[in-house]
Amino acid sequence: MLATVLSPWKAFRAKAPLASFVAGRFVTMVVILFFLGWALFALMALAPGDIVDQMMAQQLMSEESKASAGGGASQDNAFSNAQGAALRAELGLDKPFTVQYFRWLNRVIVHHDLGTSLISRAPVGFLIRTRIVNSFILNIISLIFITIFSFLLGVYFSSKVGSRIDVAATFFALFFHAFPGILLLILLQLFASVTRLFPVTAYPGFTPAEAPVGFVFSYAHHVFLPLFASFLGGFGSTMRMIRSTMLDQMGMPYITALRARGISERKVYLNHAFRNTLNPYITGSANLLASLFSGSLVLEIIFSYPGIGRLMYEAVMQQDVNLVLANSMFISTLVLAGMVISDILLAIVDPRIRYGKN
Repeated sequence: MLATVLSPWKAFRAKAPLASFVAGRFVTMVVILFFLGWALFALMALAPGDIVDQMMAQQLMSEESKASAGGGASQDNAFSNAQGAALRAELGLDKPFTVQYFRWLNRVIVHHDLGTSLISRAPVGFLIRTRIVNSFILNIISLIFITIFSFLLGVYFSSKVGSRIDVAATFFALFFHAFPGILLLILLQLFASVTRLFPVTAYPGFTPAEAPVGFVFSYAHHVFLPLFASFLGGFGSTMRMIRSTMLDQMGMPYITALRARGISERKVYLNHAFRNTLNPYITGSANLLASLFSGSLVLEIIFSYPGIGRLMYEAVMQQDVNLVLANSMFISTLVLAGMVISDILLAIVDPRIRYGKN
C-alpha cells in the first residue's frame, strides 16, 4: 500500500531530482512552520497573564488615579472581571491555544487574512508591510558590504598568510566576532551622543515623500552607525571562512598541477581557487542573513529604528498574539526560503552537485 502511494513520487524524483528536492524541502518547510506556529501559541498561552489583563490593569490604574484626584469613583473588581471575560470571549482568548491556532490558520489560508492587532486594532499585514521594508533595506545593505569586503580581504589575506598584516587582520576579525553586539551598539550610541557626529536614532524624522533626495542623504547619515555595527558583527566570521577556504584550496593537488602547467598565479587564485570558495559562502549566506535579522532586533530597539525587529519586541511585550505569530512565521519563512534558495544556487554554481540517486 505504501509502495503504491510513493511510486509516483519515486518516478518524479528519478525524472527531475532537483525539482523533487525543492518540492521536498518546501513540504518540510510547511511542516516546520506548522509546528512552529503551534509552539508559539503554546508559549504565549503559558506566559503569565494576557493582553486582556494588561488592558484591565491599565483601566483600573486610570480609574484609581481619577478617583484620587476627585474625578469620580472607580469601578469595582467584579465589573472589571466580567468585562475582562467578555473581552476574552470577543477576542477568542477564552478557547484552548490549539483551537485558537487552528482558527488562525483557517483565517490565513482560506481568507488570506493575518488578523488584526489586539493593541492598535490595525491590520497585521499592514503593520508588517510598513516595517519589513526598513528591515530589508538595512540587512540587505549590510549583507552586500559583508560579502564584498569579506571576499576582497579574505582572498587578499590568504595570499599573505603568516605575514604581520595577516596576523593583525585575523586578530581583529576574531575580536569583533567575539565582541558582544549589544555592547558595541551601546558604545556606538554613546559615541554619537558625545561627539554629535551622528544622530542617536537610526531613522530620519521625515518621510521620503516629503523630500526624496534629502531623505536618501539623511537616511545614510542616520543609519551609518547601526550599519557599521551590523557589518562588524558579520564580517569577521565570513572573512575568516573565505580566507581558510582559500588556503585549503591552494593546498589541493589540482592547484599544484595548474602551477606546473605554467598558469599564472593570478589565474590560479581568481579563476580556480576563488570559485570553490563560493560553495561554503552560499551555504552560510542563509544563516548569515538569518543572524542579521535576529541581531537587528537589538539594533532597532537601541537606535529606535522602525523595523520588523522592533515591531516584534513591542508585540511580545504587549502580548499581542496575532502580531507575534504573524511576525515570527514571516521571519521563519524568510529564513527557510533562504536555505532552499542557497541549495538551488549551490547546484547552479557547482555542476558536481546533484540531488537524487546516481
